[in-house]
Amino acid sequence: MILITYDVNTTDKEGAKRLRQVAKECLNYGQRVQNSVFECLIPDDKIVMLKHKIGEIIDKNSDSVRFYYLGKNWSRKVETIGKETSYDITSELII
Repeated sequence: MILITYDVNTTDKEGAKRLRQVAKECLNYGQRVQNSVFECLIPDDKIVMLKHKIGEIIDKNSDSVRFYYLGKNWSRKVETIGKETSYDITSELII
C-alpha cells in the first residue's frame, strides 16, 4: 500500500494542466481519498513506472509529490474520522 500526495503549483495554465495530468496518472493506479491524496495497492515494478511518468509531468522546481510506503498490515495504519468516501481496494470490484 502506497499513499501518494501531491502539491502542484496552479498559478498558471500549465500548472493546472500538470495537476490534472498527475491526478489522472494516480487514478490509473489507485483511488482518490482526498483532493490530492491517493491510496494505491500496486507492485514495485508499477511504482517505478508511475514515479517515472509523474516525474515527466511535474515541474520539479515548483511541484511536489510524496510517496508514503505503508508496508505490511497497512490496513491497521489507516484511520478515518468523518465521512468515508473510499471503497475497500482489496475487495472485488464489479464494473
